[in-house]
Amino acid sequence: MCALEEEKKFNDLFIYLKKNSSQHINEFQKFMATVEEDGKLSSKIKEAVALGIAIKSQCKACIFLHTKKALNKGYTEEEILEIAWVAVLMGGGPSLMYMTYVKEALEEYK
Repeated sequence: MCALEEEKKFNDLFIYLKKNSSQHINEFQKFMATVEEDGKLSSKIKEAVALGIAIKSQCKACIFLHTKKALNKGYTEEEILEIAWVAVLMGGGPSLMYMTYVKEALEEYK
């Protein structure tokens, strides 16, 4: 249930920002769309990078979001865990603890 709660918080934030700071959030969403589209790297590879950074950055909501997006891009549970281990390699024990949220997201979104 935690992943879905975080997703709702994220969606509520974007609704709030659209209402109260529309220019900024619209520009940010355009930037996100541009960065996430296929380029020299596929959007699937970019999603793996985003998930790894989310874990290393210890951003709970980001982990849920990017785990879901990685599943939607076709990553398997095993591949997602391997991505998470790369983040742990770079972030150590604290990043390992944030794999809890990867686990929760996988359990909810699979």
